[in-house]
Amino acid sequence: MKTGRQVHTISNLDEPQGAFYDAASNRLFEANGGDGTVKIFDGTTFQLLQTVTLDLDADNVRYDARSKHIVVGYGGEKFLAGKVARPGGGGALAILDSNGKIVGDIAMDAHPESFQLEKIGTRVFVNVPDKQEVEVADLTKGTVLARWPVTCTTNFPMALDEAHHRLFVGCRMPARLAVFNTDTGKIVASPAIVEHTDDLFFDASKGRIYILGEGFIEAWQEKDPDHYERIGRFPTPADGRTGLFVPDLGELFETIPHHSQQGAEILVYEIK
Repeated sequence: MKTGRQVHTISNLDEPQGAFYDAASNRLFEANGGDGTVKIFDGTTFQLLQTVTLDLDADNVRYDARSKHIVVGYGGEKFLAGKVARPGGGGALAILDSNGKIVGDIAMDAHPESFQLEKIGTRVFVNVPDKQEVEVADLTKGTVLARWPVTCTTNFPMALDEAHHRLFVGCRMPARLAVFNTDTGKIVASPAIVEHTDDLFFDASKGRIYILGEGFIEAWQEKDPDHYERIGRFPTPADGRTGLFVPDLGELFETIPHHSQQGAEILVYEIK
């Protein structure tokens, strides 16, 4: 991290997607969309310790600090650009312990995209774009509590401001940020944003939202829980739409894939 030098590569993965490193157990959990597995690696030697088979399209990975469980979204029919990218039934959230044992499974109505967990409560908010909704589930009970309609479509990325009871959902068609009141399930704001977003993050220390989209990163300021103002728009390579915000470092990382003459790289932005 200090030098920006790549130190190791884990190869022979079938469409790697989500990942989470558990410092307590020194294990890396990595989800694969191609074969629907979650692979668990030793965090020091990178040796493969275990393979957990779920279903097609194991995708986003989150950590539930309350229960010390790993949550993985997988399965379900998936549409992209109005066409069936992968057939199938309903999706689900798999709940694993630190040893990779499946201790729970919460059925979704279609493939779960980005999802966010409450730190104080037990709810998880899940983007289900094929149903054009956010599904709200209880991690303890293992059941869906509510389904909130999303007024825009292709709702992939999501972030949570738990302190102010606000959930941020990024849509592509049309390109809007749907802001939900998590107490009522109602949309309180929906400003137009950068096209084709695939990642967005909430900066609790500054009350900001960073949105990665087609050719730009946008910074939005939370004026109050119901009002938001765009305060910056920064050009980036056209294909850069995914990344990671690290609050402890005050840095935003954006991945740029290999495309034509453009080499694969990671861009690092300092948050001021």
